[in-house]
Amino acid sequence: MGAAAALSSCSAAGAQSAANAPRRPADRPNIIVIVADDLGYGDLSAYGGRIPTPNIDALARSGIRYDTAYATAPVCSPSRAGLLSGRFQGRFGFYYLLVGRQAGMPANETTIAKVARQANYRTAMVGKWHVGEAPGMAPLDQGFDSFYGFLGGATNYFPDSTKGLIYADTGPDRLVTRTKFPILDGRTIVDPPGNITDVFTDKAIQVIDQKSDRPFFLYLAYNAPHMPLEATPEEVKPFAADPSIYSRVYKAMVTTLDKGVGRVVSEVRRQGLEKNTLILFVSDNGCPNYDRGACSNKPLSGWKAFPLEGGDRVPFMMSWPGHIKAGQVSHEMVSTLDFMPTIAAATHQPVPAGSEGHSLFAPRPATARPLYWRQGPNHWLREGPWKLVTVNKTDKTESLSDVLGKPILSGLPGGVSPLGQWNMLFNLDRDPGEHHDVAAQHPEIVARLQDLFERWNRSNIDPAFPSRREYRTEIDGKKVQLVF
Repeated sequence: MGAAAALSSCSAAGAQSAANAPRRPADRPNIIVIVADDLGYGDLSAYGGRIPTPNIDALARSGIRYDTAYATAPVCSPSRAGLLSGRFQGRFGFYYLLVGRQAGMPANETTIAKVARQANYRTAMVGKWHVGEAPGMAPLDQGFDSFYGFLGGATNYFPDSTKGLIYADTGPDRLVTRTKFPILDGRTIVDPPGNITDVFTDKAIQVIDQKSDRPFFLYLAYNAPHMPLEATPEEVKPFAADPSIYSRVYKAMVTTLDKGVGRVVSEVRRQGLEKNTLILFVSDNGCPNYDRGACSNKPLSGWKAFPLEGGDRVPFMMSWPGHIKAGQVSHEMVSTLDFMPTIAAATHQPVPAGSEGHSLFAPRPATARPLYWRQGPNHWLREGPWKLVTVNKTDKTESLSDVLGKPILSGLPGGVSPLGQWNMLFNLDRDPGEHHDVAAQHPEIVARLQDLFERWNRSNIDPAFPSRREYRTEIDGKKVQLVF
């Protein structure tokens, strides 16, 4: 389904009215794409979460909130590559996390920033990149006029020398330091004081405030609330009653993120740009289970890196006063692949060849589209209520602490397990938590969906680099190997 119909028909009352659909602008709007990092579907109060997020909630109320939105992968790097390129990242072999690699999104990919620059926008990126550190793959090489942030997957929120922080150990963050993963202003290393979430907000506001006769495109990719889990005593103080240090720190980090989004939106209003600024907010994937229960993907099952709804179904909202009617909630299935054609439409540019999404301003297709995912040998797809998960079998499981204690591997075999693969089928209308595998009851649906996947997969290429992490766990009582 395309999303214009959702914008017009999926209000809380469910009424269908073309008057509610967004209007393609006569003038090109400013565009802000805000990406949160590892933010769970159930973390925001707008989605029923237990952490108060009044500013993000207000952004959702000012436009449309999607409750069936998907990232293109359940882990950071490939998810961002799909969002930025508008193509499923397997088309260029990008299936796995970038961890200490000289690899990434090819420089010849057309990014959303390149489309905006083509339309004479000034293009700025603030925050986490994580789609390539090799020469030619950095933000300044991929369509951005300016960059303030870091290239890898994580960095400390505070300078390494900061004392008195409250810290919750999640295992993989032990090696994260500013020295190893520095902040860059363009290509120059800097080490700003204070919480990097606040610093990124400050830099975003500077982009908004810059005087120019050209519209701006801002890609604001916060690293919050991704590990390391750390905050100041003052930030944690409102959550002192929570008995878990993980939960206290996580809530503080989400609160700082929420305040940052509020400051960005307030600055847009202060500058009188509210009715000429399109804002999209999304998370890159679901939240992880190494946060010791601090985050939530409820009511979904699974976590970051899982082929379940909790891995890649994400909070997503879009606001543009005067063009998108406020107070809408859409149940339509949308994807971060839709960002590219939406931004192309807003900037009055042609959709790049190979783009796979649907513009959120276009009428929906007559036939609902399937969505597909692949992570090396594992793959899954959703068509209507049906979701087919095909994942490697394994003969053992391991605890998360065992996984986090392993060194990063030089490369894992990327093929189908010698034990074969499981096919699991879920009816998400009846079983949104994916608790009941019904593949044995519907072999004809399994066969049809497998055929759909095989046809779609012909346009993917082999992995450009191998996986370096695996997790042997259980899904619906079946032992599975996840590779990412």
